[in-house]
Amino acid sequence: MNPIPWGAVYAGGVQLGAHALARTGPAERERLLRDCSTNVDNLAAGRWETLLSSALVVEEPMPLPYALLLVAVLGYAEYAYGAWWTAAVFLFGHASATLLVYGALRRTADAATRRAVDVGTSYGFNAVLGALTSALPRGTVRTAARAGLLALAAAPVLKRGRTFTDAGHLAGLAIGMGVSTTLDCLSGTKHQKMT
Repeated sequence: MNPIPWGAVYAGGVQLGAHALARTGPAERERLLRDCSTNVDNLAAGRWETLLSSALVVEEPMPLPYALLLVAVLGYAEYAYGAWWTAAVFLFGHASATLLVYGALRRTADAATRRAVDVGTSYGFNAVLGALTSALPRGTVRTAARAGLLALAAAPVLKRGRTFTDAGHLAGLAIGMGVSTTLDCLSGTKHQKMT
């Protein structure tokens, strides 16, 4: 087992960064957020480094319940599969969901949406959460958990006031479930079950 809880280190670093960002002037804060954002304008201009930087920054300090849930999900994933697996799923889910949202918006988004700040941990979090469903027992429990999580993520997308971030959360969750299922099928590995 890895002695360093990297998920907690990551979440703590993001939280500390958010508190530091809150203490900067409004103009500097806005510039930093826009520089790290994976909005349509940045990606269309070839600023691909934002696919990483956007996962390291949040607009506001994370609420305590969400921060604790993030640490718990990343921590269990590290315990069950290792830090590298967790980081790979997080980054792959974050980048893939971001690119899917970008692909959907790049020709249709209005000017405000094209330059909207798009940063945070949630796409990667949803990907890891989706991937962790493979740790559940096969059959009814796993199927019900996947269906329930997908329904929860789909509900905001179906509402009138939806945002592109809602679609990104659903995409991240589905990507995580897809990655885990594909790896299970290809490798025949048995994941550590939740007990």
